[in-house]
Order: sequence, then structure tokens, then C-alpha cells
Amino acid sequence: MDFLKKLGIEGTNLGTSTGQKFFGSGSEETISSRTPIDGSQIADTTVTSREDYDKVVAKAQEAFEEWRMVPAPKRGEIVRQIGLELRKHKEDLGRLVTYEMGKIYQEGLGEVQEMIDICDFAVGQSRMLYGKTMQSERPKHRMYEQWHPLGITGIISAFNFPVAVYSWNAMIAAVCGNVMIWKGSEKTPLCGIAVQNIIAKVLKRNDLPEGIFNLITGGREVGEWMTEDERIPLISATGSIRMGKEVAKTVGARLGKTILELGGNNAIIVSENADLEMAARATVFGSVGTCGQRCTSTRRLIVHENVFDELKNRLVEIYKDVNIGNPLDEDTLVGPLIDKQAAENMQQALEEVQEAGGEIVYGGEILEKKKLNGGHYVNPAIVIAENEYDIVQEETFAPILYLIKYSDLDEAIAKHNGVRQGLSSSMFTLNMREAETFLSARGSDCGIANINVGTSGAEIGGAFGGEKETGGGRESGSDAWKAYMRRQTNTINWSDEMPLAQGIEFDVE
Repeated sequence: MDFLKKLGIEGTNLGTSTGQKFFGSGSEETISSRTPIDGSQIADTTVTSREDYDKVVAKAQEAFEEWRMVPAPKRGEIVRQIGLELRKHKEDLGRLVTYEMGKIYQEGLGEVQEMIDICDFAVGQSRMLYGKTMQSERPKHRMYEQWHPLGITGIISAFNFPVAVYSWNAMIAAVCGNVMIWKGSEKTPLCGIAVQNIIAKVLKRNDLPEGIFNLITGGREVGEWMTEDERIPLISATGSIRMGKEVAKTVGARLGKTILELGGNNAIIVSENADLEMAARATVFGSVGTCGQRCTSTRRLIVHENVFDELKNRLVEIYKDVNIGNPLDEDTLVGPLIDKQAAENMQQALEEVQEAGGEIVYGGEILEKKKLNGGHYVNPAIVIAENEYDIVQEETFAPILYLIKYSDLDEAIAKHNGVRQGLSSSMFTLNMREAETFLSARGSDCGIANINVGTSGAEIGGAFGGEKETGGGRESGSDAWKAYMRRQTNTINWSDEMPLAQGIEFDVE
């Protein structure tokens, strides 16, 4: 496959990089990457050994000493060049994302476009690492604050967005003066290698050490090395709530910093005053896009009783026409789940919701696709349920949409907020009072709240993240850059006296 060659992907790929070269001297263990499309093998990747991990950290520390002294706008120039390089490889990298992860090609391209967009954003941010000037109570004193880089940013990303989420962190952290160590998902290691190859070209061209952007590969053990490592002051981790709690516990024990992007149990409230066709289309993309494997996927649809049956019937009608198949085909809207375990988890969830009293009104079957043997294809499910069911309270990483009925707005908001997660939320209504209530302090308790926009597909300009068991982290736009830096308050005395604050008298003869 020509696109793999263009990205530097070979039969066996070394999964550890630093110092403008790849090496794997301490490990013979490999990960075999298989496409979810049909289960066929793509390529192998070596797992990072402990010996090589320590080499990476040492190279990152060395690179940080150089990188932190590069003026921030100059760091932005490097990120600009990375964005240009990504533009050259957009189609090939998007195809690899589809081939290794399983999302449709349009979504693969969209993920690379997110990388390009965040590069552009970070270039501008490199000239806007602002601090404040404060008024001192002492005469001839000046007070201000400034922001300094933290050092090594450890990035742990998940399989469902194998390149974009890394870039949200890495490009912002880079213009802030940090260096990166990235451990992507062991389910999508080739995406990490391809991105590293693209970035390495830019660094080499500018005579900069590749230790600014580092890659390591492996499973849970490799991630634990990062979370336990006091040389890494910040860990940004994307994954399950269970994983996030372990990361928070380990990093917190050494008083390190974390950015946690964890589970989402996202809901859309559909009012009787909604444009139902808009609500239906947003729901379908949110619930079946990426085969329900986005942290912002729509899991729950809380619908007013007066329009419940009408919207349910419209959704079933649309679901019947959704084309499921090879994600590289142009007419496909839903590709496979990532692996067999994901398909089994979906089936288990459907069994549990039925045992609790729920009713499957459409879909849920595992599909046997001709010419795609080995791929884990499912028919997205629509289920009438109650918000209180245990399985509805959990996030199942699969295309299951729970339909929940409500009668008044207070009830709808209570159901919406009545889960442990708090990532993305939405309300469809043409009633201004309902909309403003949903966005007020008594409304959605999520980090993202939308009106007449679905839960999925956030733009990079806003800070991305959620509350409660979603972890509280913020990445990407707005002022998320501050999480990658340390704040310093400075006071300069330009007088010939030594007054103390608060008027304290402390005279020394």
C-alpha cells in the first residue's frame, strides 16, 4: 500500500524515537497492528523497553534546555512548519487513521484537519502567552506575572482519536516551551509512528533535536512508567474513567500535575419546541459516527413526551438507511468497532438494558459482512430506557442510543445531569427561555453545552473537557495553554528604600 510507504511505515517499525533516529535496542517484543476493517495484519511495532524509555526521558530533558530558550514566536514558527507538513500528508495520514482505527475516511481526514487547525491556532498563541501587570501597594515597585514552561509533558492518548488529541496537547505545549513524550494506544501504534516521522522532518530541517517530540510505544506498563516518573511534571491522559483514576492517584501521590480527559455519557435534550429534523440528524451523527467510539458520542436522548414517538420513528427510519461497511468506501457512514472485545461489550450492554426493562426498537446485531471477515461490524441500536438503569449510567463505547422520555424541563435537566460523567451536552429547542435555562448555572453541568448543535464534533478554538468523572481537564483552545505552564509572580523594587507590604515596620540598626 503506497500510502503506508509515504508515511514511512514498514513491515516492522521501531516504536521508540529520540535523537533524530529510531532505536529499539532493549526490546524484542512487538505489537502486531491489524486493521479493524477485516482483521488483516498491517505491520509490527516494537514495544519500548525500560532501558529505552530512560534514554527517551534523558534526551527529552536535554532537548528542553535548548527548546525553553527559543523565543515563543520562533517555537510557533516550528509548529507552523509542522502544520504545513501535515497538509502535504493529509490524505495519506487520514487513510492510515481509517485503516488502523476503523473510522470512515471522511472522519480520518477530519482528524488530520484538526491537527492542522491546532497548529494554526498554536502559531497565534505563541505570541499571546500573556501575563498581567498588577498595582503594588509599595511606592516605586512594579508587580507582574509571567508564565514559564513546565518541562516534559507526558501525553497518553486513546485509540479512537489516534492523532488529533495528541496534537491538541503537543502543539500548544510546544509553543509554551515544553518537550513531549507521547504514548499512543497500543491499538493504533502506526499512527504515532507516522506522525513522529512527519514531525522529525521539520525538526531535522531546522537543526533541532528530535527530543522535543518523543514517541514511546506499549501497553499499560509503559504508561505507568510515565505516571510514576518525577521527571515528568505534567501528564495529560485521555481514556476511561478507571484509567484516569489510576493516573490521578499515581501522579497526585508525587504532587505532579494532570490533565484528564475521561469518559462521557453525553445527552441531548429534545424539547417539544425543537426543530425535530435538525435534532434527528445531529443525533444520528453523534450516536453512530465513529461507530459510537467518540468520548463525545451521543449516548442518551432525552425527549419530550409530546414528540417522543415522532422522533423515535424518524430515527429508526434514518438508521435503516445508514450504510455500514468498509470505512474506506465513499458511501460508508459507519465502519467497524475497534475489536472483538468492543463488540462483546455492546452485546453485554444490550442484554443488561433488556434485563432492566428496556426495549430495543432497532438494531444491535453483530453483522457478518461478505469480503470483510474478521471485522467487527454491528448494527447501531436504538433502545427505549430509563435514565436510572445501571447500564445507562455507564458509558458503553459502542453505537447504543438510549431514548428517555420527559414531561417538563426541570425533569429533563435532572435526568441529563443525573450521571457521573460531565463532558458534552446539547439541547434542541427554538424557545429562548428553555435554551438560556439549559446554559445557565441550573442547567447542564457539563464542560461543553450546546444549543441546536449535537454533542459530537467540537471545534479546536474552545477549551475541550468535562466535569465530574470526566476529569476536569481542558485541552485545545481558549486559555487551555495555561495548564502547560507554571505561573510566576514578580516584584521589582526600583526605589532606594526597602518598604514592606502591609505597612509592616521592621527596622534594623
